[in-house]
Amino acid sequence: MNGVFLDSESLADLDFTSLQALFDNLEVYEQTAPQQTKERIRNAEVVIVNKVKLSRNIIEAAPHLKLICLVATGTDNVDCLAAREHNITVCNCQAYGIDSVVQHVFAMILALHTNLIPYTQAVNKGKWQQASQFCLLDYPIVELKGRTLGIMGYGTLGKGVARIAEAFGMNILLGQRPGTSQEGRIPLSELLPQVDVLTLHCPLTDQTRNLIGKDALQLMKPTSFLINAARGGIVEETALAEALLAGTIAGAATDVLTKEPPDSTNPLLATDIPNLIITPHCAWGSYQARGRIVSQTVENINAFFAGNPARIVN
Repeated sequence: MNGVFLDSESLADLDFTSLQALFDNLEVYEQTAPQQTKERIRNAEVVIVNKVKLSRNIIEAAPHLKLICLVATGTDNVDCLAAREHNITVCNCQAYGIDSVVQHVFAMILALHTNLIPYTQAVNKGKWQQASQFCLLDYPIVELKGRTLGIMGYGTLGKGVARIAEAFGMNILLGQRPGTSQEGRIPLSELLPQVDVLTLHCPLTDQTRNLIGKDALQLMKPTSFLINAARGGIVEETALAEALLAGTIAGAATDVLTKEPPDSTNPLLATDIPNLIITPHCAWGSYQARGRIVSQTVENINAFFAGNPARIVN
């Protein structure tokens, strides 16, 4: 069986032995440019892919292709309709990074509430060494206990965050996505004035694009924080930059941006924005989570050729 892994770079430090054992020949590329894709998958029966785009014309140029395995959950880079029309199964990986993302979300929440980064920077600048007493308390420290956490998106990630929040003694409120009616969920306009922390775990759709813009941010408390470990397009980035500069909210942390990797035109990359933590879309990327991706991909391939496909998305 011939296979090709088009973009293995984000998993390159992992052991692919179990994956390679499934194939007579598996070609592994860390990256694949758009102009290289057709040639690389031309003889493949199985294509393993992360972010490389598999459009209709590319899929139709691979006459032997039977299975596309996404080493991610999202499927927007694959023309699933074209795959279905050509009897090509598409499988993905699911729920592999829950613990990793939840851990990252709370790292950001705790960093904001403890002013961890300003305190670290203060020590590096020699401010503690010059202090008049044994400690330095230049930045406010806020306990999580009794604070209200608003969660937009209450799937496996949202529920994982809620469990940790409850352990810290936080109160939980669930937000209602626009265009939905869910029992126990609060419309966004009612949720935002009540929360001390808003964390986003909903998908990027037409209904959630720019969900958190200028109007939404103005509804939040000036002491509140915004956390985004979902998708960049859910937050309107210019509005967030302006809100932080104006003190509309107290701070924010995001692991995602609208364009990734970003360029210098992104307003959130300005150096004068206070109380903003940006991490490079790495919340999902613990060693254990990425190992689960490899394991699930092996399972998906075995299940398909055993006649019982798993994690089918088309």
